[in-house]
Amino acid sequence: MDEGEDSDAVRLEDLPLKYRFLIGAYRWRRVSPTPCAVPQRPLAEARVGLVTTAGLVPPGAEPFDLDARGGDPSFRVIPAGTSPHALAVHHRSDAFDRAGMATDINVVFPLAALERLAREGRIGTVAPRHLSFMGSITAPGRLVRDHAPRAAGVFVEDQVDVALLVPV
Repeated sequence: MDEGEDSDAVRLEDLPLKYRFLIGAYRWRRVSPTPCAVPQRPLAEARVGLVTTAGLVPPGAEPFDLDARGGDPSFRVIPAGTSPHALAVHHRSDAFDRAGMATDINVVFPLAALERLAREGRIGTVAPRHLSFMGSITAPGRLVRDHAPRAAGVFVEDQVDVALLVPV
């Protein structure tokens, strides 16, 4: 091990063969960095919404299409009053350990923590709607072109100042 190398770091050769092949064959894209938006108000006054890529689906909503070529780029709206325990997981990737979110959904959808921050006055309010995408979108063109702008529109309608991304 080289000096300064993390002994817990996952190396490509540590992964199962199918993931080494997938990573090796994946067409990585280069993107120009997008400047971050500067919040228009202090966090203690801001409305905060959650965005998860855990593929969470509220009761009665259509599940994500696990067979969509390149991944299902659509999103689901989760109303703030929805019990996190009522959310179903529809995520196509098996490349992560689901035990954490099975034990505590707040790992991938920390609504309880967000509500606590609002009660403590550390954030202004919790958004009335949150967003869920399915992670593992290997062909993100439709996501970027079609669905992300519509998802942003939900937060614009709800006057969300800050989006907390919880990637899976």
